[in-house]
Amino acid sequence: MELTAALRKTVAGLSAARHRRETGMFAAEGTKCVLDTLGHFRLCYLLATPAWLEEHGEAVAGMDVAVARRADMERMTALATPPPVMAVYEIPSLPAPQLSADTLVVALDCVQDPGNLGTIVRAADWMGVDTVLASADTTDIFGAKAIQATMGAISRVRVHYCDLAATLEARPEGMEVYGTFLGGENIYTMPGLGPGGILVMGNEGRGISEAVAATVTRRVTIPSFPTGRPTSESLNVGVATAIALSQFRARAFIAN
Repeated sequence: MELTAALRKTVAGLSAARHRRETGMFAAEGTKCVLDTLGHFRLCYLLATPAWLEEHGEAVAGMDVAVARRADMERMTALATPPPVMAVYEIPSLPAPQLSADTLVVALDCVQDPGNLGTIVRAADWMGVDTVLASADTTDIFGAKAIQATMGAISRVRVHYCDLAATLEARPEGMEVYGTFLGGENIYTMPGLGPGGILVMGNEGRGISEAVAATVTRRVTIPSFPTGRPTSESLNVGVATAIALSQFRARAFIAN
């Protein structure tokens, strides 16, 4: 495959969410990200430097690769340091998520930082959660920084953008919605946690919106330790999600 000026312009444009929507494509950048995602999405273009192909050629044997210079990568990348390889994939069309009362799901209400979003997807993958619901104003999972932050977890975790309040309202009967709030039940000691349910995490600054909060059936909090000790004002939403998910899974280990 020849790296034409038109292809270079197309790939460079994928750093913009509007261009990703218009083309239906996204880019994965860097060796780990590309090797972790190959085979999980429909590949449109694969671009690599000669040095990368010399080292990793076996991993992409039989694939049509556009050879690119470092200068080309600098013009196409959305990252601070140009990667030696980029893969451009088709954005998958996802079926409606199948929710059930015994399945653990993460829901994100206007999470704006792509690094936080990627971290949450990575934590979900580690904790065996493969479905993430996201409000329409949550940042795009297919942006370069979010994809990088997932560390390959985007291959296994599906992020469904939706009218979050309406989706939570229409959940299966008996499925709890756990919302993270200050002043909620202590997540370490509260009875009846899990094994399934929807864990809602809110915006980095404003928390959970009123419309989504109205669907919450149990409010939970992650208390600082020890009680009363001066500490940070709050937890990063990615860290908080990982801690909360670990409590669901800890109860499952105890139960088994």
